[in-house]
Amino acid sequence: MILIAEQNDEKSRLDSFIASKSELSRSAAAKLIEEGAVLFNGKNCSKKDIVKEGDKIEITLPELKPISAEPEEIPLDIIYEDKCLLVINKPSGMVVHPAVGNYDGTLVNALLYHCGDELSGINGEMRPGIVHRIDKDTSGLLVVAKTDEAHKWLSSQLESHNIRREYHALVNGGFSNDEGTVDLPIGRNPNDRKKMAVIRDGNVKSRRAVTHYKVLERFGKISYLSLELETGRTHQIRVHMSALGHSLLGDTIYGGGNTQFEKKHSALLSGQCLHAKRLSFIHPITKEKMTFECELPEVFSALLSILRSSQD
Repeated sequence: MILIAEQNDEKSRLDSFIASKSELSRSAAAKLIEEGAVLFNGKNCSKKDIVKEGDKIEITLPELKPISAEPEEIPLDIIYEDKCLLVINKPSGMVVHPAVGNYDGTLVNALLYHCGDELSGINGEMRPGIVHRIDKDTSGLLVVAKTDEAHKWLSSQLESHNIRREYHALVNGGFSNDEGTVDLPIGRNPNDRKKMAVIRDGNVKSRRAVTHYKVLERFGKISYLSLELETGRTHQIRVHMSALGHSLLGDTIYGGGNTQFEKKHSALLSGQCLHAKRLSFIHPITKEKMTFECELPEVFSALLSILRSSQD
């Protein structure tokens, strides 16, 4: 991999520059530099080196090691299960499927132990049964397909926006209106490939993203929202709310984590305060509409109690 520094990259540290221009994390970039796998203008370098316009960075990436998802005995909160699907209430902190940096302890590892070979194979060995995902630090409901037929049916509903997904969130800032719709395209952040962003530049790849929201309760500088996804882009709710100036509590990636309330209650905020509370879809076999709902996690409820008591 070869990277050329541009004018707006001036004064960036080498490890930060590499992370911003690739899929590598800053720590992974630093490790490659330390191992001598990075040449800075043809020479060995330090992660603390500062780049300037025109600098050439050559990165030798290690060979990818084959990985496989293995069954693990991890408790699952199963809301519903039959012969063709499951509905799971995923806890915050659990990754949905194995990937670089998260090879075990994922929802897929737990599903393989629980279901054995009774999972849809459409998404391959690393994502069996996974129809849709929610972020690691987001809790709540998602549907898992046991059969390929169920997977195809559910995926078609997802594509046609017929699976209803309602989330609850605590966000920074107050709303003058009671409800609204955010219709802003989302794409990969051109300045940080590990993040998403609202893309207003027609020359940058993006996809339409629509989020509907309602204000459930107001707590001065914090609002409790219900949000429904019409589309399902990566980090959609987090990006849309941040774009409106209403970052989710605890979401340090998209602008949260710095308010007085967040700092005071940082022990409760290990990630964004977002919960997939309600899920509706048409069953692949019976063709009946099924709706599932789960309680807010303890941390979310605790924060709500704190906010409500402050209003008394």
